[in-house]
Amino acid sequence: MTSSTVSALPQQSEAARILNSTRQEKASGVHPSIVLLGRFLFSLMSAAGHFSKETIAYAAAQGVPSASITVPFSGIIALLGGLSILFGYRSKIGAWIIVLFLTPVSLAMHKFWGVTDPMMAKMQMAHFMKNVSILGSALLISQLGTGPWSLDGRGKLR
Repeated sequence: MTSSTVSALPQQSEAARILNSTRQEKASGVHPSIVLLGRFLFSLMSAAGHFSKETIAYAAAQGVPSASITVPFSGIIALLGGLSILFGYRSKIGAWIIVLFLTPVSLAMHKFWGVTDPMMAKMQMAHFMKNVSILGSALLISQLGTGPWSLDGRGKLR
């Protein structure tokens, strides 16, 4: 086709594009509301108490260097990554931010392998494995994105 032929073709209306996008989502089995809920629940972990005196004191007790600075700073990093995923804005980068946040935090704060009290070792292992699960979710988001109803996905309706 020539460029004049292409420009003569009728343009698909915005409503038709949205309807077509909705049909594709239904055909794929992806429910945008469930994806949005998942992003919301995932992002809640980034709002945890990184700024409380208790968290800073615990981190210092675990040997985190300059805990009064590094813990709030890591909280800001986690919050940025979580908000990125919640809103679906540059979510793949946000997911990598979460990975970069959780990896050292998990290794520094939940050293179950060095705890002598069996009950505390199990608690630390549970926290460590929770973080590993969150890491897995973040890695999935880093590859698949945040799906429909996201700022990243808004251009896919066109």
